[in-house]
Amino acid sequence: MKRLFIRMAAPAAILILLTFLIWLTDADRQLARLVFDRNRQWPGIGRFPWALIYTYAALPAFLMAGGALFVLVAGFFRSSLAVCRRQSLFFILLLALGPGLLVNVILKNNLGRARPCELVDFGGQYEFTQIWQHGASGSNSSFPSGHASIAFYMVAPWFIYRYRNRKLALIFLVGGAAYGSLVGATRILQGGHFLSDVLWAGGLVYLCGEILAWLLHLDTAAQPGNGRPPRANSSLDKNTVHSIS
Repeated sequence: MKRLFIRMAAPAAILILLTFLIWLTDADRQLARLVFDRNRQWPGIGRFPWALIYTYAALPAFLMAGGALFVLVAGFFRSSLAVCRRQSLFFILLLALGPGLLVNVILKNNLGRARPCELVDFGGQYEFTQIWQHGASGSNSSFPSGHASIAFYMVAPWFIYRYRNRKLALIFLVGGAAYGSLVGATRILQGGHFLSDVLWAGGLVYLCGEILAWLLHLDTAAQPGNGRPPRANSSLDKNTVHSIS
């Protein structure tokens, strides 16, 4: 539990600090005003490449989770894949509980934060609210960004490889964060989300990943297939040495 707290403390602190800065500078509304063009249109709607990114944003995540599901099931029939079942379960649970349950069901359907395009400032009918304030827009609200959360899910391999192959893990971490930011920027350009919606989409997925990695013991040194030799059994070693001597 202490290790989990330490690993979650830094990203949570960064998340809160950036949220404070966004509130202090009113960056949510300022960025929305900057994006909203003179013709009172959102530049990301119906234009390439933003429309394409929006349509297929979730595809990489579904492919990754689908592959994990295949390995998980196949692991019960092929011994060579059995050692990967825990990691495969992690991929599936992170998608289901992070972008799925937490972001799109619990938060988006209950907080009621109006999207930028729904604000009075931009021709809508709702007033602006901060992420900690309950809004009046109903279900499927702005906070957090569902599309960005499923894009940020692509950082998932970071939790698998961070203690086995640091370089590969960093590639997934940076690549997943970049992809999530791209999709988040697309939604901002479309008037669908604020900057803080995108920020928290990434933060919540990452924190869910930390919790699941801890629950599934992905960092256990003796776990098969993790690239580290298992710790020898001390009593067995002593008996072996004694018999040899």
